[in-house]
Amino acid sequence: MNRLLIFFITFHFLMLGCENEKQTAIENGQFITSSTIIRCDTFRLNGSESLNQPVLTIEGEDIVVDFNDAVLIGSNDKHWPDEFYGTGILVKGKNITLKNANVYGFKVAIIAEGVDSLTLIDCDFSYNYRQHLGSIREREDFSDWLSHHQNDKDEWLRYGAGVYLKECNNALVKNIKVTGGQNGILMTACTNGLFYNNNIQFNSGLGIGMYRSSGNKIMHNKLDWNVRGYSHGIYERGQDSAGILLYEQSSENIIAYNSATHSGDGFFLWAGQSTMDTGKGGCNDNLIYKNDFSFAPTNGIEVTFSSNQIIENKIHECKYGIWGGYSFNSSFAGNEIDSCKYGIAIEHGQENDIILNNFRKLEVGILLWERNKQPEDWGYVKEKDVSSKGYQISNNVFSSVEIPLKISDSDSILIYNDNQYNTYKKILMEERLNKYLSMIKKPLSNNKLEVIETYSIPPLPDGIKTDLSADQLKGRQYILMDEWGPYDFQSPSIWLREINGNQYTFLLLGPSQGNYKIVGGEGWEKLNRVSGAFPATLIATKKKDAEWLTLDLEFIGEPFNDRFGNFNKKGKSFPFNFRRFEKKLNWEVKFYNYEKIIDPIHDYNSFKDLKNNPADKVGVFEELYFAWWDSPGVNIKKDKFATFSETEFVIEKGRYKIFLTSDDGAKLFLDGKLLIDNWSVHEPVTHFVEVELGGNHTIEIEHFDDGGFATLGFRLDKI
Repeated sequence: MNRLLIFFITFHFLMLGCENEKQTAIENGQFITSSTIIRCDTFRLNGSESLNQPVLTIEGEDIVVDFNDAVLIGSNDKHWPDEFYGTGILVKGKNITLKNANVYGFKVAIIAEGVDSLTLIDCDFSYNYRQHLGSIREREDFSDWLSHHQNDKDEWLRYGAGVYLKECNNALVKNIKVTGGQNGILMTACTNGLFYNNNIQFNSGLGIGMYRSSGNKIMHNKLDWNVRGYSHGIYERGQDSAGILLYEQSSENIIAYNSATHSGDGFFLWAGQSTMDTGKGGCNDNLIYKNDFSFAPTNGIEVTFSSNQIIENKIHECKYGIWGGYSFNSSFAGNEIDSCKYGIAIEHGQENDIILNNFRKLEVGILLWERNKQPEDWGYVKEKDVSSKGYQISNNVFSSVEIPLKISDSDSILIYNDNQYNTYKKILMEERLNKYLSMIKKPLSNNKLEVIETYSIPPLPDGIKTDLSADQLKGRQYILMDEWGPYDFQSPSIWLREINGNQYTFLLLGPSQGNYKIVGGEGWEKLNRVSGAFPATLIATKKKDAEWLTLDLEFIGEPFNDRFGNFNKKGKSFPFNFRRFEKKLNWEVKFYNYEKIIDPIHDYNSFKDLKNNPADKVGVFEELYFAWWDSPGVNIKKDKFATFSETEFVIEKGRYKIFLTSDDGAKLFLDGKLLIDNWSVHEPVTHFVEVELGGNHTIEIEHFDDGGFATLGFRLDKI
């Protein structure tokens, strides 16, 4: 029985008030081929391990299926979201409408394939599959990075989704809710659809993702907090999560009036691997208009290797307001970029207009440059001229921007004197200009100044307002991540915010009506409070040499849904807690170059014999956590190197989890016994085992890098 059950049988019927009329029931493997009203009930039916064998199939033409607020629950034999499997509903045919459906607990709630004129309205596809994340407060786990580069064979399905559309043209998707999952709406090869008024928030991957999908309108959607890979003040990676993603030849789409704040990237566009290989195509002629992409860990907007129009968007408090690498023939106009590190940054861009933007409180307003050398494996740079050149910069306002313009290795940059500069250190920092940079004294021509009006589009007549509510906590400090993704501000929670010596500062959040109290804990000398209302700040002083730190709390107050969709009724005690294990291990790590004749996979014994030789490098580390994009150090090659790590330690008796992240192969031995064996060439992946420990122990880790990026990470946690 999974964690969703309580929510469905107690909350759903009470709140939705559906009537149990005599209608069609759902059975496993059922086909619906004509218009149907589903009986308002809860159907707990496990899907198949194969996504091609759904619980329910809707197939035919001119069909309306009204779920009548019925609930379909999958994976009833599982407990955690990363265990969920199967497809809830499969749709095939033409002119099919599905409405008022609630589908939870699957790998994918609904798949529609080859459906012309599909309509999905007023459905809830929340609390389906999501990965168990390995990143923690102090460090990211590189196995959490997402890869969307290929989807021609539906590779994205490995990440799960609320809605997955394939070759569905002329779709209407409206008033869909997806929360507490990984991905909201994913589509491949879909054209001319309208996706609006959807609420896709607090997921750990993508809000809306598009692959080879063109001519669609994405409007008036709430796509906030679709994020991973962030720890405030420690790391800001995003790990390729995004509010909106456009990949691989997705062109002529309209992206307007959406809120995609607090997401890895607010908007992320990449031309695609085929463009990188051939230099042709791209994600071109998309209009990104009047959206809010604020509070992204990385980029408010990222558009690369393509030509697009970025008009009148709001971008506050991101690392980069707009990253436009290799953009060409693009307009960046009328955008409001505030409190970012960089405003608009473009490497190797060509023939772009940057006009009428409002830059405030930045280190650099506009950053333009090119690199000396291009990657050898990019066909794109072999087929196209990628020099940085041909900009017009006009009618921008720079307020409290330290360096409004920073330009290097570029040609034919026209800077008009109608730009305004208020409070700066230096207006223009220029380096190694190839040929020509000109401070033009006449204003840009009127037809250029009308670009915003040219691209303006009206909101939809029934389009919702997507602004964050006035009482919503906002800002990057409120991207609060745990092992299941972003916190949704609904349930009681405790977050470690700062460590200063032995003083630990916590933020407590939850329902506004009610009270929490601390009912237990270990490892503390004193607390500044033991009860109160949310929000609250708790300061705890750690006992000297304490390694296991816990706080147990309970809340009683107004009703809410927890992180997994379970409903907690008014007045019912809800437990929540904090756990942190701070055991320090001293690691000796030996680094070796291994010769090409040694194959770690097929000649393991010869590889292992390396450690009997003098090491090329030796280091002692308090933490085993490495990420290598290049050589690990002097005397070590960039590729084909090995590490042998050893530690001895004493630990209190108890049950523990050992985590090992690797790229490439790794083996972990506890007291000489092989516990984790992932001896292959692979991308970053994390494995864990549960063990009983107590007293003296040794751990040895063997690792090899075959080439490219490499990582090795160890973590020990108490259960």
